[in-house]
Amino acid sequence: MSNFEREKPMPYEVPHFINGQPVTSQGRKLALYNPATGELSGHVAVADQALLDKAVAAAHSAFQPWSSTPPPQRAKILFRYKTLLEQHKEKLAALVTQEHGKTLPEALGSVQRGIDVVDFACGISYHLKGSFAEEVAKEIDCYSLHQPLGVCAGITPFNFPAMIPLWMLSMAIACGNTFILKPSEKDPSCSLLLAELAQEAGVPDGVFNVIHGDKETVEALLIQPDIKAISFVGSSTVAEHVYKTGIANNKRVQAFGGAKNHCVIMPDADVEPLVKLLVESAYGSAGERCMALSVAVIIGDEMADRLIARIRSEVKNLTIGPLVTQQHWER
Repeated sequence: MSNFEREKPMPYEVPHFINGQPVTSQGRKLALYNPATGELSGHVAVADQALLDKAVAAAHSAFQPWSSTPPPQRAKILFRYKTLLEQHKEKLAALVTQEHGKTLPEALGSVQRGIDVVDFACGISYHLKGSFAEEVAKEIDCYSLHQPLGVCAGITPFNFPAMIPLWMLSMAIACGNTFILKPSEKDPSCSLLLAELAQEAGVPDGVFNVIHGDKETVEALLIQPDIKAISFVGSSTVAEHVYKTGIANNKRVQAFGGAKNHCVIMPDADVEPLVKLLVESAYGSAGERCMALSVAVIIGDEMADRLIARIRSEVKNLTIGPLVTQQHWER
């Protein structure tokens, strides 16, 4: 039975997950708060260098046998993982709501979008096909191969604690890499359930590991020589730092930052359906997403007056969850 299928004591402690086992540590701990009440709900331990090295060593040892596993066999494991995720979708969504504060429908939607990427990864046998072209020039043939890199790491944000980790880990392990997840320290429990379900699906020990921490842990990941690639989602300032530091340490880096999203509204737009779309885009998930609408550019004074009045009315009936921390509310 999953640790997170049982009711957790209060306050609870979120462990790391290394080489197929939950791992506790005695070092520095960070507090977790219930976003609805502001009360202390638990703690998450920060991985020190020794624990991080242990996770990297586990992933490094697991890489050779996992990368040698035929893609159809990896796909079978991912199919089982997808099935388990669907069976535990409500539990994952409840954890998102408990630690992040999304409404339950929003949490369920975000979990499903993560599962959709796992579904895509199940077709990895097709996506990993190479190519061959004969006689591209005189007596010259051309071919391409797709080969795994090694140990990959994912650094994920607080706003989608199930969806974004599933984006990263499913494609990384489907391609034959091993993976270390460093989730947000604000809502880390989802990552443990994701790891436990992966193990239940048949993902070998060491292929998927979870370590917790803050910016010091991120810095250690960026310079760890056995990590070959980093994927990051977060603020633009940190994304730039991750990119520069990662490539300076010979890593492949994906770094996704924030955005300012504009919507241009023409004078002949149909106001009623538009209002609902604008409010959902701007305030869905409490506005805590990179694709949230930032600015509405309304063409024409008449349209502006009508639209603003309708938006004000619609917002009064809006239901959103609490923001993840007091600091986010104050912003």
